[in-house]
Amino acid sequence: MQKKASHGTVRRVKRHWQLYLFLLLPVVYFIIFRYIPLSGLQIAFRKYTPRGGIWGSSWVGLKNFNKFFQSYQFERVISNTLRISFYSLFAGFPLPIIFALALNSMLNERYKKTIQLVTYAPYFISTTVMVGMLMAILNPRTGLYATVYSGLFHTYPSDLFANVNAFPHLYVWSGVWQGLGWDSIIYIAALSSVPMELHDAAQIDGASRFQRVLYVDFPTILPTASILLILSFGSIMDVGFEKVFLMQNKINLRLSETISTYVYKVGLTSGSDYSLSTAIGLFNSVVNLILLVSVNTITKKLSDTSLF
Repeated sequence: MQKKASHGTVRRVKRHWQLYLFLLLPVVYFIIFRYIPLSGLQIAFRKYTPRGGIWGSSWVGLKNFNKFFQSYQFERVISNTLRISFYSLFAGFPLPIIFALALNSMLNERYKKTIQLVTYAPYFISTTVMVGMLMAILNPRTGLYATVYSGLFHTYPSDLFANVNAFPHLYVWSGVWQGLGWDSIIYIAALSSVPMELHDAAQIDGASRFQRVLYVDFPTILPTASILLILSFGSIMDVGFEKVFLMQNKINLRLSETISTYVYKVGLTSGSDYSLSTAIGLFNSVVNLILLVSVNTITKKLSDTSLF
């Protein structure tokens, strides 16, 4: 049986060798840039020195992890990361679904295409430019925010970037604005597969437009939304480094210091503790993996949709 299976595999490879040749490049890429670098994770369990290298540095076990857990920054960076992540998830996840359903319900194709173009455009703005625009618009003296505020109240507003409590709101809602249109693409693609016969049958039965959205369109994109929700929980501990770092200052540091910025500062700025920064990054990845598997298991029990 094994010989027959091996012969069948060889024949299949010979028959479709062009397809397997296409697979060769991504496989090599993942081996070189994804699997081989995994050997560097042992730095988290060593007292790494450039002179000793990865294999020559002394082994310290879980000392680096304990150092992070006992640090006064541990509770702060974990709470800040979770606060921003869940805030982004709850604010940003349902809006693209609502937007896609509303856009799909529009009858005027010209307005529909125009709205799509306008909402997709912010996604292609780089993070650096995006933060620069945000700072320019919210400048308390010369920005649009200052102009409108002073026109209404005849005084200058306070600096939002100097308000520590404003940081999570600025980060999350600017991200929602930037990614709303782009995140809705996959839902619009799913809605395009809904047979018109279902809408026609619902209209014959007397269903209103809202009822057709609720009972025809929404169930269609629910499996897609479930998969994307699982993936979102798999990266709940990953808050974008670039945007947080660019918006960060000494005043809002109490709520803006996340795991990604803390790893950067530990590993490359304050003392260059590569072992500690690797340990923090590994801890972050393990937590994300646990969350991904847990949410996938729960979703699989509640419905037929899951990643694996």
